[in-house]
Amino acid sequence: MTSNGPKAKAEDQDPFAAPDAFFNQIQDWTWAGCYGGYYLQSDLLEAAGFEHGFFTRRWQNRGPDELAGYLSAGVSVHRPKQVHGDKVLNASEANQPPWPDADALVSDQGGQSLWVCSADCTPVLIADPGTGHAAACHVGWRGVAARILPKALTTLRSRGAKLENLLVALGPAISGANYQVQNDVAFAIAKSLESEEDNQPPQRNQRLEQLKAEGVLNDDISPQHMRLDIRLAAIEQLRRTGIQSNQISQCPLCTAAEVSLFHSWRRDQVKAVQWSGIVAQAGE
Repeated sequence: MTSNGPKAKAEDQDPFAAPDAFFNQIQDWTWAGCYGGYYLQSDLLEAAGFEHGFFTRRWQNRGPDELAGYLSAGVSVHRPKQVHGDKVLNASEANQPPWPDADALVSDQGGQSLWVCSADCTPVLIADPGTGHAAACHVGWRGVAARILPKALTTLRSRGAKLENLLVALGPAISGANYQVQNDVAFAIAKSLESEEDNQPPQRNQRLEQLKAEGVLNDDISPQHMRLDIRLAAIEQLRRTGIQSNQISQCPLCTAAEVSLFHSWRRDQVKAVQWSGIVAQAGE
């Protein structure tokens, strides 16, 4: 990361390099410190009382079994084997190895810590202050195309959640400027954002132009390619499901750009991840 002087944007800085100038300057997000290091928290989830954290590459070699203790004492640990699919599991189904294939977990008891890992895809943590339930989702372009977030919301609603009460935090992920995709990926994203109730969905090219206007997609200099902002695509899908903008918090940090903070598959082509987790407050 490079510094452009005292007026540089906080999201362009290493928050640990010049803490007096940049530490905890990310709007609506806070670097929480503990004896093990620093991790990101969404102020939206924190204000609702949900213990959670988006960890960085500086926690390398520490997995959920250890990281859970930094969030809360005595919680159970639940994680899936992520396969870039659309499967949503009850947390109690993912409590020991071999970890089951899935890309989202929803709590079904209190005191469960739910975990997903990422290295460019978006870690999405969802909290329901009404019931105390929570969800953790791993959302890449395939997850958006398969509508994993609406499916996780459906499971939460089966637990008694109301859409208007849910809070959603999207953690660090690759930015649109750094995420080149082929046109067929862009088409798949566009299709996933079409209204199921619309008997006459817009033509493909028309929908792509709409997504460009919204910043979800941008042109690329390479033929048959576009730039995709995966977080904005996920947010657009959430909005179309009924979640309002004031219920969503998006971290601006880019995994590809923030070399000292995050692993990035697109940048390094190395299999390495950072973990994100949330603790359910209550359950059935």
